This record gives sequence, C-alpha cells and structure tokens, in this order.
Amino acid sequence: MTVALLFGVHAHQPAGNFPAVLEQAHLRCYRPFLETLHRFPAFRFSVHFSGWLLDYLLERYPADMELLKHMVARGQAEMFGAGDCEPVLAAIPHRDQIGQLEVLSAKLERHFGARPQGAWLTERVWLSTAVSALAECGLRYATVDDYHFFCVGKTAAELDSYYTTEDDGRTIDIFPISEQLRYRLPFSAAADAVAYVEELACGGQSAAIYFDDIEKFGIWPETYEWVYEKRWLEQFIQGVLASPLIRTETYRSYHERCPTRGIVYLPTTSYIEMNEWTLPPAAAVTYDELVEREKREGRYDLTKPFIRGGFWKNFLTRYPEANWMHKRMLALSERLARLPADRRTPRMTANLYRAQANDAYWHGLFGGLYLPHLRREVYRNLVALEAALDAAAPRAPCERLDLDCDGAQEFFLYTAELQAVTRDDGLAALHELDSYALAHNFGDTLRRSREHYYDKIERGERRGLGGSGIASAHDRVDFRHAISARDIVPDALPRVLFCDRFTASDGTAHPVGSYVLDRVDAAKPAIAFRASVGGGTVRKGYELAGARLTVTYAFEGLAGGTFATELNVSLPACDGFAGRYILASGEIPCGFGQELAQDTLTKIMLDDRELGGALVLTASASVILRAQPHFTVSQSEAGFEKIMQAATVTLSWPLAPQRSALTLALEIVVAPGN
Repeated sequence: MTVALLFGVHAHQPAGNFPAVLEQAHLRCYRPFLETLHRFPAFRFSVHFSGWLLDYLLERYPADMELLKHMVARGQAEMFGAGDCEPVLAAIPHRDQIGQLEVLSAKLERHFGARPQGAWLTERVWLSTAVSALAECGLRYATVDDYHFFCVGKTAAELDSYYTTEDDGRTIDIFPISEQLRYRLPFSAAADAVAYVEELACGGQSAAIYFDDIEKFGIWPETYEWVYEKRWLEQFIQGVLASPLIRTETYRSYHERCPTRGIVYLPTTSYIEMNEWTLPPAAAVTYDELVEREKREGRYDLTKPFIRGGFWKNFLTRYPEANWMHKRMLALSERLARLPADRRTPRMTANLYRAQANDAYWHGLFGGLYLPHLRREVYRNLVALEAALDAAAPRAPCERLDLDCDGAQEFFLYTAELQAVTRDDGLAALHELDSYALAHNFGDTLRRSREHYYDKIERGERRGLGGSGIASAHDRVDFRHAISARDIVPDALPRVLFCDRFTASDGTAHPVGSYVLDRVDAAKPAIAFRASVGGGTVRKGYELAGARLTVTYAFEGLAGGTFATELNVSLPACDGFAGRYILASGEIPCGFGQELAQDTLTKIMLDDRELGGALVLTASASVILRAQPHFTVSQSEAGFEKIMQAATVTLSWPLAPQRSALTLALEIVVAPGN
C-alpha cells in the first residue's frame, strides 16, 4: 500500500517589508526552491503565494515565475488561493473576505491559467463564519492543523484525509496538516523524513498531509546551508520519488480522487504556538507550566487538545495599539462600503485591503506588531484611504465616538491636511496624529509591555539541538542585541503625544491623569480639557488649522514646580542615518537614535528624509528639551532584538506667577518633490 504525500508550501512577505529583505528571501528561498522542484517533474506539490508577494515576484523576477507557470502547466504544481493581502479572514468583514479572495483568484487565473480550488487560511486561523466566503468564491477545500481536529476528539489515525464542514448551509472540505510533518520538514535529516512518511504508508494511511511556510526552506536560521548547500531538499525529493511506498499528489488531484471522510465541526482556534502567543503573560506562564508538566508526566499527547490556550483575536485585547489599528480599519471599511459605487475607486479598495494584511496586528515568533515599518504600512494605507474618502464625502471637523470599544470617547479633529485624535481617558493626550500629505501617523508608537518569554533572556544563548538535523526557530534562543533588565520594564502609561507630568517644588512627580472634558468646538477642529493639579488648575486645548496643530496650556493657582509634556513621535528613519534633529540655528546636534539635551529652546525640527518631511516644534517661550530613543524588546525567528519605536521628546518649563500660559505648535512640513 502506498501513501499520498500532499506537499504544500506557503510563501508570504508582509506588505511594506524592506526591499533588501524581499530580495534576500527570493535569492535564498523562493528561487532555489522553484529551481530545485523544476528539476523533478514527477514530484507534485501545491503552493500558495500571497498576492502582494506574487505581484512583486512577477514584476522583479519574471524568469523564476516562468518556472512556476511551467510547473503548473505540466500538472506538477497547484496554486492555492487566499485573501490577496494575507488577511486573517476572521478579522475582516464578510464583504472584504469575498473581495480579497476574489482578487487573488482572478490574479491566479490571469497569470497561471486557472482559478484555485484550494485555500490557504492565514495563520491557519479557523472561524466557521469563513466557510460562506470561501464557498461563495468557488473554493472547495482549505487546510488547517490536525490540532483543530484533535480538539473535537479526532485521533491521528483518522486524520489521513479530508473532512467536510458546513456553516449556514454552505460547505467546504478541510484537510488536517500533520504537526509531526511540520516539525520534521526540513529540520530532521532527509532520509529520516522519508522514512517517517514510509511508516505512515506501512500503517495504512491514505495521505501524509503537509502545508507550511516555504521560508523554512532557506530563510530561517541555518536553513539555507542545510536545505540547499547540503542538498536536503534534493535528497528528500529523490528519497520520496525512489520510495515504492510514497506517491506525490497535488491537493486538487487527491480531492478529485478520494471522497470525504464525513462531516466535522471545528472550534475557533489556530495552531498550537499561536494559541499560546495570544495569551496574556501571566496566563501564558501558567499555560507553559501546564504543558511542561503534561509532557514530563507522559500525558501530553492525550491532553494536548484540551489545553487550548487563546485565540488570534485575543491579540486585540493584549495590545491596545493593535486594537486601535483594527477598529480604524473596520470603520474605514464601513465608510467605503457606504460610499456610492460611482464615487469609489480601485485605489480606495487597494488601500483597504493592504491595511488588512495580518502581520502588523499580532506578535509571536513571527508576527510584526513590534516592527514599526509594518505598522507604518497599515497606517499609510489607512490614512491614504481616509483622505480619499474625505475628498469624496467630507466629515465634520470634530467627531466623537468610542471607536476601540474601551468605554472612553475619542475625538477626531480634522482638516484637509491633518488629523488629531484625543481620548476622554484622563490623559488628554493625542493617540494619533496623521499627515494626509505624507500618509503618516506620527502617533504610531508601541508601548513597552511585559512578554511571557522575557524569562528566557537570562538563560543565555542556545544554538541547535544536536543529532542529525538542525533546530527549528521555535526551539532556539539567540540574542541579536545586548539586553538589560531595564530594557524590559513595562511602561506605566501608553506611549502617546502630549502626555503631561507635574513635578512639585519638593521634587515629587505626578502624571496628570485627571483631565476632564472642558469644551468641544463643533464648528472647528478644537477641543479643551481641564485638570486639578498641585492645588491649582491646568487647562489644555488642541486646535488644528491646515497642517498646524496648536496646543495651549493655561495654569491657575500654580506658582511653583515644573510642568512637562512628553511626545513619543513615530518617525520612519528611527535610529537610521536619515533622521536628525535640526535646531533653529541650523545646527544638527544628533540623530533620533541618540540622546539630546537643550536647556533653552523655542524651536526644533525633527527632519526625516526617509519620510520626505519634517515636524517643526515651536514654543511660545523657552523650554527645556530632553530627547532619547524609545526601544522595545521582542523575539523573532532570528532571536531577541531591540527595536526603536519612537523618538521620546520631553519638554519642561518652570511654573511661576509671571508665566501662566504656554503655547506649543507642531507643523508638518513636506519636503519639496515629495
């Protein structure tokens, strides 16, 4: 008896990733993988490329894409569909699920000659409501982890073929991806991997089901040398083709040949690692301890399905910044849907779909919430879409709503050039500051949060696991930067713009978190707050005019102490060479990645050549400025790393009877030609 090896790979790069990363990914993974497979026409496989990455490869590397087209034409390769910009379908509206699926299906038909029948589910996040969208788009089957099936009582022996599921009368078939194969390919020796598949044949299995990231074949640490220079992939293919117990098939051919195993209903879940990553730190520690105990006592294979962890959308509760982006996206999707069809443009839809790319909304070993350039790509598209919608259907200059469902009202102040968002949460700070000309959110900053994996930082470096294979990224602990205990202390407050602090004459500091709404000017973009501080009162107002934001402070009954406000400014250059401070004299004292101290200052420019613009800060009277980079610590497949999130600029000034007010102005300047 033979077993059908259903070998599938998923290729994806986040929208907005650095060109050098894309080039390296292609040279070290996509090209050698396709070249290797092309040499073995008898080795059939299935492949999914996210739409954004596919566009890039078709434009930049047409010769390599011709290899893929040739393999599709000769029946060796099957193309899988998905949402075009790699959204988590469960996180976007049904209308956008349909739209995203249709865009990629049409693209595959245009370039490869046939619409897909199989669907890759981003991060294997399963929610039954996606069934209707998949079915409506003509997709007949999808892949999820075998873990999804274990959670409803299926055994490994039952998971060698596909099942049918249903939602609201719509049906789709689902294949269970083998976790055992995911962890073996390509990390165990090629001969051992082939032998494992042969064992499945000897055990009477119908199919060995594999579908996982192609980046494991060249991009993950050590894998390029292992897979190509040491010829793992070639040896695996040769071993499979030489085995009398294994035959290769595409998912499509297997699906056409074999009937369903019957009906199944799966729970809302994702792969095991994702379910852990979504948990809050304390819960994740408990989860880890429980898993380790079950493994140690030999019960894990039995109890694993019942140690469930969390669900992908929990990231939106763990990280307020992710939740805010998500709710901004949903609101703009709704605005676009309400816009009359004759006023919608393809560019608007493209901006929305790009803003729905999953990567910047979550964090685990791979998620990109901690990566500023990925969040920036989301905001770039959100801001561009919003500008287009405002041009087609203008808003009021001030809007009030609870967009992120946290119980606090947000206020959107808006001009054709600028948008500022503040919140009635006691801080009276700005949570978003958008330049429409630059399509940039200067408030796109991530606070320093506690991560459950921080306890690994003190364990040092561990490379490899020994034996005849290499270590998976899941099993290694590396350090890309030196990290100290102070680098992982959580922030007490969000990293926002104009977060205030009062320091009394005796030196005790008090964050001002008691602001209440004082006035909203419905006729223009202006709002004011007031707070009781140190026995007196501070009044704080925001007003927009064109590309200029004016912030006013007025003090009553405060004749001593120091007042300060902190701005966490998101700038694309971060600690790179393209970002620098420029003083009123024209002097450039340092870049955003260095510390800056100015004891008497009324004007400074934050110039970012990567952004193509600058932020000019002006004070009505002299202030003291201190600036430093804000870093967070996170893990990736390459190890622990420090990432600059913002330039933290603190302005302070002494309070005295003769100085009862101060005005700060921020003006967005666009570089010529941008």
